[in-house]
Amino acid sequence: MLLAIDIGNTNIVLGVYEGKKLITHWRLLTQPEQTADEYGVLISHLVSSAGIRREQIHSIIASCVVPPMLGMTQELGEKFFGLSPVMVGPGVKTGMPILYDNPKDVGADRIVNGVAAYEKYHDSCIVVDFGTATTFDFISKKGEYLGGSIAPGLLISVEALFQRASKLPRVEIVKPKEVVGKNTVHSIQSGIFYGYVGLVDGIVRRIQKENRVKVKVIATGGLAPLIAPESSVIGEVDEFLTLDGLRIIHERNSAQELKKSMRK
Repeated sequence: MLLAIDIGNTNIVLGVYEGKKLITHWRLLTQPEQTADEYGVLISHLVSSAGIRREQIHSIIASCVVPPMLGMTQELGEKFFGLSPVMVGPGVKTGMPILYDNPKDVGADRIVNGVAAYEKYHDSCIVVDFGTATTFDFISKKGEYLGGSIAPGLLISVEALFQRASKLPRVEIVKPKEVVGKNTVHSIQSGIFYGYVGLVDGIVRRIQKENRVKVKVIATGGLAPLIAPESSVIGEVDEFLTLDGLRIIHERNSAQELKKSMRK
């Protein structure tokens, strides 16, 4: 079995794969101050509570956009599972050319999402990831990572509004019944919800217009199911796109290692 770990700025998403099948998954808070021992005990408990023995985990792959947690992840894998995790980054075979000014600048999660989306459709596509930041990633018809856009995430935008506008309350993020709010709470909810729908639709349309293409748009991330139904451009929500991308990259690197060993 494969343990896939996606470490984002807000959440850590974990999944266990048996072959190509995701058999269980969890979402944890990202807490950089926690030690490998603390996360190791928690993840080991989650794995065992799912009826999986630790020795059944034969490989670990992780993507991480929180630099302080890179070492923790390595230590966790070695100490609790006896495995050295594959960390997505330079030197790891993704099978996707990165046509960025500096390929090392692209977040690992964005590459992983692109790999998963292209593997699924084998065509040009745009991935919209509703995470701490809202990211837009454009993949070419040849499976190349062409670049994208990064906007502040929905949750941090709401938090910034609450902190900087003393008279405005913190609100729940929901789809309001009407665009024109009749009170402050509903007005904020309308501005946030429909503002992000407009942001997504506007950026996607501009990417398509600029590149003269009409492509499949896939959304992922915690708030994707909230925004996607109102969007006119999002064609599909894939909750486990990043985990699937990690699995695919692991398979590609395992195949590469097998070829190397056969040559010897």
